[in-house]
Amino acid sequence: MVFDILLLMSDEKFTLRAAVYLILIKDGKTLFSRRFNTGWMDGKYSLIAGHLDGNEKVSDAMIREAMEEAGIKVEKEDLKPVKVLHRNSKEREYIDFFFTTEKWEGEPFIREPNKCDDMRWFPLTSLPENTLPHVKNVIENYDDGVPFIESGWE
Repeated sequence: MVFDILLLMSDEKFTLRAAVYLILIKDGKTLFSRRFNTGWMDGKYSLIAGHLDGNEKVSDAMIREAMEEAGIKVEKEDLKPVKVLHRNSKEREYIDFFFTTEKWEGEPFIREPNKCDDMRWFPLTSLPENTLPHVKNVIENYDDGVPFIESGWE
């Protein structure tokens, strides 16, 4: 019986989670939202972001999240991929896709007040102290020309 359970467990396939992030740039600033009531890293600032829903292109997920979280319309041709981050932590392993754009329609606002309690622009050179560490790392290096980084594997 124990052997059967172990055998079943060993046949399970590893599932990698994927998320998208938007570095929205305006006048040398980027838009951040503060996580609230999510159960993970609440009180930390992050970018417009979210998980892929499955059977969804990465760029389509980014366009969807921009509308869902901030009420802005972003066109696929205006999204510029700038960084892919493979990160590992004690809780989960992710592939994160970071995009940037300086072009969108609408004025960003909090569309999910049950998950976000603040949204504002911060200078790219002066990020909030309580920014998610992996997001801060990417923002500080998003335009360095290095398309792929790995984090949390120490």
